[in-house]
This record gives sequence, structure tokens and C-alpha cells, in this order.
Amino acid sequence: MAPPSTSTVQDDHVALAEIELCGELMIAASAAAEERLSADRIDEVLMVAAERAACR
Repeated sequence: MAPPSTSTVQDDHVALAEIELCGELMIAASAAAEERLSADRIDEVLMVAAERAACR
């Protein structure tokens, strides 16, 4: 059996990161008092502001 290609391994890492982010959103949504998460709360859970600051 041939080893997985670099592209496949990279895709696996991306998929795992997406699954982790979805899990974080589900946890935040289940703990929220309101019916829906605000855009600001979603950004907070996904650490969007921290990611933007790191890119600068």
C-alpha cells in the first residue's frame, strides 16, 4: 500500500481543524442563553479577532 500523498495528509489536517471549529460552535450554542449566537460571539468562539491580529 502506498503512503498517503502530501495533498491527502494536508486535506486531513484541514478537515480535522474544521471539525474542531464546528464542535466549538456547537458547545457555545448549547451553552448560550439566547436562541442564536451573535456574529460577535461566533467570531469570539472562532478566535477571528486573534487570527486577524496575528496576520498583521
